[in-house]
Amino acid sequence: MKKEFMELLTLAKEASVHAYSPYSGYKVGSAVLCKDGKTYSGCNVENASYSLTLCAERTAIFKAISEGEREFAAIAIFVDSDRAFPPCGACRQVISEFAPKIPVIYANQTETIETTMENLLPGAFHL
Repeated sequence: MKKEFMELLTLAKEASVHAYSPYSGYKVGSAVLCKDGKTYSGCNVENASYSLTLCAERTAIFKAISEGEREFAAIAIFVDSDRAFPPCGACRQVISEFAPKIPVIYANQTETIETTMENLLPGAFHL
């Protein structure tokens, strides 16, 4: 795995510590690498009204977007769990909106998987 992806995954793992996940129990962190080299991280924030929950991936991307970023080079997701989970459908669509071809790295304590948005969301909806 590329050094920059390992560093991005470390940032995602660090972000997972701040997760608010009393309902699922999954502490998830994510970090996005922008094409200009800046990184933004985020964690999942759950809510008793599940539809109001915000996933780590969307938190990181929305933070970057709110700071003026529009070009992304990669995203990493870490979950403190016994297995690694790829992004959910909503996160896949949001990632694809801004970076339909970026590498996606997702991991847990023992497993790391590297793929692409094209593999995770073939035929993505775009205007």
